Amino acid sequence: MKLILKSIFYPIIVFIIFVVLYLLAAWIFSRISLNRNSTSAAEITIFIQTNGAHTDIVVPVKTDRFDWSKEIKYEHTVRPDTSMHYLALGWGNKSFYLDVPSWAELKYSIAIRAAIGMGETAMHATFRKSMKEDRSCKKIVISKEQYADLVHYISRSFKKDAKGHVIPIQTKSYYGTSDAFYEAKGSYHIFYTCNSWANTALKTAGQRCCLWTPFDRPIFDKY
Repeated sequence: MKLILKSIFYPIIVFIIFVVLYLLAAWIFSRISLNRNSTSAAEITIFIQTNGAHTDIVVPVKTDRFDWSKEIKYEHTVRPDTSMHYLALGWGNKSFYLDVPSWAELKYSIAIRAAIGMGETAMHATFRKSMKEDRSCKKIVISKEQYADLVHYISRSFKKDAKGHVIPIQTKSYYGTSDAFYEAKGSYHIFYTCNSWANTALKTAGQRCCLWTPFDRPIFDKY
């Protein structure tokens, strides 16, 4: 009987300890700020935006430095609209993006596979007409050089075909009429989440960010 109880409760205790240590590490490392005194020429405006769980990096569709619409095409969306001037870009687990339209429909199998790094990743791109700052959206003004570094980082997250072009995902799982999905590089897991990707994007651009965070709110607390 003792052996049975041990075999039942031991894994539970180990799991609880792991969760506590994970959350503690996330709390500690997210409070360590990088690039706290970042200063640069105020030349290009970008945004960070969250839906309450996931962080997107929002960039202008076109600048004199880069034109995203040459690869992330308006016609990839359900209702192309060239008056959209901003592009929200996010990286994450492909199954989460395409098979979980709402948290209520999240399956344990998808969550577990994502947590342990199984499955492919995807980039989600959403065209936006305008941006407005609030608690879930923060404006950041960076230099052209920093923007070039950010563009390079985001571009490298896309999987490319033999000709060097991004690969659209053919799907019916759109979130609206102005978004599209693309094949991506990298592995999503609990130590490198969609928010970790966005945090690294800010680090690459020389902006305030966390030493490490799997969550969205610590990023926004920096701003």
